[in-house]
Amino acid sequence: MFKHILLATDGSEAASHAAHRAVELARIHGAQLTAVFVVDPYPYLGIGEVNPMGFQAYLAAAQETATRAFNEIADLAEKAGVQLKTLLVEDAHVAAGILKAAEDVGADLIVVGSHGRSRLEKLMLGSVARKIVDQATRPVLVVR
Repeated sequence: MFKHILLATDGSEAASHAAHRAVELARIHGAQLTAVFVVDPYPYLGIGEVNPMGFQAYLAAAQETATRAFNEIADLAEKAGVQLKTLLVEDAHVAAGILKAAEDVGADLIVVGSHGRSRLEKLMLGSVARKIVDQATRPVLVVR
């Protein structure tokens, strides 16, 4: 049924749980799996001069987190015999980056983890999973 599954990861425990589900679905369906990590734009405040070391540290930390997440997913995929590609998207808001990546790779399913926040937290912080579900043009599996 599914030929290409896009797994959104941020290196969190929720994303790790979603990775297990995505790998299993890819194994069952014989699907290609692409894991995507989106790096939010640098939180520039516009006060004073930009500190290039702050930007470099931000990118380095994001890339390190992405590498750890991709390595974990690669181990799962290898054990399950699933073909995995990884994609690092920089300077994009997370939901938009995930949706664009799904379109670019031709995914027919998007898998995202949910942190299970309360209604108040969702109202204050927003929810990437909610934005993806609201804006996606293809099926989305939210794993809690």
